[in-house]
Amino acid sequence: MQRKPFILQNPSTLIVLAGLAVFTVAVTALSQAYGTGALPTSMVKVLGKTLCLALAAVAMDLVWGYLGILSLGQMAFFALGGYMIGQWLMYARTEAIVAASMANNAIPPTPLELQEGVANQIFGVVGSADLPLVWSFAHSLPLQMLLVLAVPGLLALVFGWLAFRSRVNGVYLSILTQAMTLALALWLFQNDSGFRGNNGLSGLQNIPGLDTVSQARLSVWFLWASAVALGLGYLLAAWVVSGKFGSVIRAIRDDETRVRFLGYPVEGFKLVVFTLAAMITAIAGALYYPQAGIINPAELAPIASIYLAVWVAIGGRGRLYGAVIGAVVVSLLSSWFTGGRAPDLSLPFYTIKWVDWWLVALGLSFVLVTLFAPRGIAGLFDWLGRAVSPRRQGRDLGPDHGALQEQEAKA
Repeated sequence: MQRKPFILQNPSTLIVLAGLAVFTVAVTALSQAYGTGALPTSMVKVLGKTLCLALAAVAMDLVWGYLGILSLGQMAFFALGGYMIGQWLMYARTEAIVAASMANNAIPPTPLELQEGVANQIFGVVGSADLPLVWSFAHSLPLQMLLVLAVPGLLALVFGWLAFRSRVNGVYLSILTQAMTLALALWLFQNDSGFRGNNGLSGLQNIPGLDTVSQARLSVWFLWASAVALGLGYLLAAWVVSGKFGSVIRAIRDDETRVRFLGYPVEGFKLVVFTLAAMITAIAGALYYPQAGIINPAELAPIASIYLAVWVAIGGRGRLYGAVIGAVVVSLLSSWFTGGRAPDLSLPFYTIKWVDWWLVALGLSFVLVTLFAPRGIAGLFDWLGRAVSPRRQGRDLGPDHGALQEQEAKA
């Protein structure tokens, strides 16, 4: 019997990819650069960043929903991806500015003088004029793109190997991932970290070599790139959780001791998924921060990773499309409420200003979903699927006439 293609075995994946394509085309048609102009450039950027957050949520669901590890350090990988691409963006833009200022010199500047000028421009704000070692490859876009994957992947590999070989599980592992994030943030806050301390990297929305391209057009280009990354990342995650590999990581989530007793290398499976999720999250960060325009150590605050977990829980843990739905819905609502666009709610005794109360509402939503709807928003699709499923009325379910019956049809 001929085996069906992977995409046909997973119709939900096909639906998500189709919905993503329709969404991208619709936003492009409404944009100021290529469409009617109904959507302002700022909103296009918000939607592009939302797609990046959805990709990070997919990676989070891969680790938490399918493997059972509540990682509170995913945003560390997200920020590292942003820092790696931000180095090239800032170096290349500054190099162009310095080269233009030195063009009128009687003697053309040497490569060393040009590098010293760039270092002084970038690090003068933190009282330094030397280019740190961590910026050794900042002049090369291909090398920095390689570091987008290599640095977070290596951090996840080393951390995971140390934690998993020690068989740290449950809440203790979550605390360790949060401690890793906090330690990295505190190191980046220092001026001698090589990443400009609290100032971070700024001006990332100005893409070198594209000075003549408007922000309206750049925002749509980044939207396309974010949509492609989300589609490919979702497809990869769906492929990982399918088949035997997916069955094993689900079994590890449900009963790790039994899986180890059966002879499976549990630590190896954990390490592969944890490292892969870190690299996917880093790609999301590398696309997010050029749209945001700035990155600093505050982006690594542990609360950011908790937000990511909340999005996945509200959307539906253990369902990749649930992670996408949760990230998109909650992040857009957050932008609306915290941006001052939501009208205040006037009560007889108090006026609720959503800018101040949004986090309370989000926390309450998380608690209610955990208690009363553990499958999240994605559970609605499960309910609809059961509601429209055909009733077999006790007909045979297999070649064996005793295989029946209505009980199996309801299972």
